[in-house]
Amino acid sequence: MKRGYYWFAMVLLAISGITLAESPGSVKITEWPVPWENSQPRDPWVGGPELIWFVGQRADYVATLNPETGDFKRYDLEAGTGPHTVIADDRGAWYAGNRAQHIGLLDPDSGDIERIMLPGEGRRDAHTMDFTSGGDIWFTVQGGNQIGFLETASRDITLHEVATPQARPYGLIVADDDRPWVTLFGTHKLATVNGDGEIEEIDLPREAARPRRLAVTSDGMVWYVDYAGGYLGRYNPENGDIDEWRTPAKGQSRPYAMAADDRGRLWFVETGVSPNRFVGFDPETETFTEPVEIESGGGTVRHMVFDADRNAIWFGTDTDTLGRARLQ
Repeated sequence: MKRGYYWFAMVLLAISGITLAESPGSVKITEWPVPWENSQPRDPWVGGPELIWFVGQRADYVATLNPETGDFKRYDLEAGTGPHTVIADDRGAWYAGNRAQHIGLLDPDSGDIERIMLPGEGRRDAHTMDFTSGGDIWFTVQGGNQIGFLETASRDITLHEVATPQARPYGLIVADDDRPWVTLFGTHKLATVNGDGEIEEIDLPREAARPRRLAVTSDGMVWYVDYAGGYLGRYNPENGDIDEWRTPAKGQSRPYAMAADDRGRLWFVETGVSPNRFVGFDPETETFTEPVEIESGGGTVRHMVFDADRNAIWFGTDTDTLGRARLQ
């Protein structure tokens, strides 16, 4: 199907509220076409019942979607910003200026932007961010090989150096105890920062593993997806145990975006197959759900967030859509 016809069809489906993909007992996926083509919309954040934030990595913007009306609003950033992640609170929308060496704070009322520059030399490519309970921000610096902390009141940034060279700190999530957990995508390790600011690295069982995203469930378990090998893994911080399960597409899986819901189930997207496939895993039964294809194809789904109010997971696609997977 030609892109123009596909785009028109997607718009009609989104306006009419038609569900684009469905699997009983699994998920129902709806996608909204983003009105800026080839912009790589990614990393949504739930700002409220009528406000989903996201960024356009290739087109240098922060934007919102109102899923009730289908309306989009765009805030332009400086050319070359290359935003990766956005997280929002009552102070505004905080984004990672990956190519422009800063974390930005956007005022959605005025459109004004405050840029907080990363200190030091070399690569300062802020990547993935998450809030602490007090509103401060942990973030990864992939090319700079660092895990960063932004004290939001003072705007002070502390950068912690990862000991393993070229470890590529990538996915990050802050647990309920305010401890950050990080995937080191350049090697077979996870990492965390302990109370005295020291980075602890955790070796995974297979040296060929390349963990990319992770999630923490309410029982304190740290879950990760191995992008290289096609595994879902679980690390127990209490005793160091690690368990792994082969994902449905196995070596072709390339599991990437990941999130946990409020029932302790894990959800991820297999990006090595086309169309991309949305998959769930129940730790109680140790079984995967039937994979659900993403109608637009997905291209690559890079990051997801759980929406407790809607019992849904939001994601962006390289095929220029925002997606919502309602969980069953």
